[in-house]
Amino acid sequence: MTAPEADHAVVVIIGAGLVGASIGRALVTAGRTVHVEDRVPSHAMVAASRGSGSVEPAAADEVGLVVVAVPPDATPAAVADALERFPHAVVTDVASVKTRVLSELIAAGVDVSRYCGSHPMAGSQHTGPLTADGDLFVDRTWVVTPHRRMEPRAQTVVEQLVADCRARAVEMLCENHDEAVAQVSHLPQLMSSLTAGHLRSVPATHLALAGQGIRDVTRIAGSDPVLWRQIIAANREAVQHELRAVRDDLDALIEHFDDPQAVEDFIARGRIGALSLPGKHGAPSRATVPVVIVIPDEPGALARLFSDIEAAGVNVEDLQIEHDPERQIGYLAVQVVPELAEQLTAQMVAAGRQLR
Repeated sequence: MTAPEADHAVVVIIGAGLVGASIGRALVTAGRTVHVEDRVPSHAMVAASRGSGSVEPAAADEVGLVVVAVPPDATPAAVADALERFPHAVVTDVASVKTRVLSELIAAGVDVSRYCGSHPMAGSQHTGPLTADGDLFVDRTWVVTPHRRMEPRAQTVVEQLVADCRARAVEMLCENHDEAVAQVSHLPQLMSSLTAGHLRSVPATHLALAGQGIRDVTRIAGSDPVLWRQIIAANREAVQHELRAVRDDLDALIEHFDDPQAVEDFIARGRIGALSLPGKHGAPSRATVPVVIVIPDEPGALARLFSDIEAAGVNVEDLQIEHDPERQIGYLAVQVVPELAEQLTAQMVAAGRQLR
């Protein structure tokens, strides 16, 4: 099989964690022939049992694409090994820091003409093949990072991978990508961990008052510390730059903390920053208001509620659930555009639902 014929045929996934196994499932659904490898054979077997491909070794000359999905510290060596083992394959990796991988490969004298890095902006705080989801990348951004030593074919093959996973390809230079993820991914992880770490000294009676806000802020603090140590180390300079900027803001807040206007301005800047994030489908964020509906904690409760919302003819912009700490109920905050909030409220009351 020639290299062009192999481009869209046989794929090898190296690393059967959440991202690797999820890519495998997505590619199998897209009709690709996928082989899964992992340094822990049982992980590959679990991934294969959940639809991520086969654990049978691939014929090296038939492989058109290799996806390296291993921890950051192991990525450069795994990419170099894949380029050697699969002589016709384009090799990509999904590491969250790109400059270090490319620079280490070049420094080691590796021919990187068939290498094109990439990074799917999707995942969770969970790990392992049991958490794999073939829909993980649907409509999510997937950064592709071409470089000047690369064959043009390599980028085409990686972009087809992105399309098969039903994600949206965005092209960036390695250094621009690393600066961006420091700002929108790596710094938020550290800030979440900082907030969650402070909870260790909070009395249990105080923690009982915790609502959805603190849970939202600390959700990603449950991520794997070893993995994040590697990510932060690989992007150390960019992350340090962001941390210093946060330190300056915090110092200014403390210095002017007795000034109510300064505190208000601090909160207002945060609100503006939150609204600067893209909204649905990449469009500008829209102002929304919550309609909070009480729902019983029982099977079918959400399905019945969404049926009532459909009857109201109101589009849900976003939603979140907060669980009552004592009663078997939850509070579903349905975010809608302001002009439809009254309409939804009236429908919920007419349906006999309790609002908060």
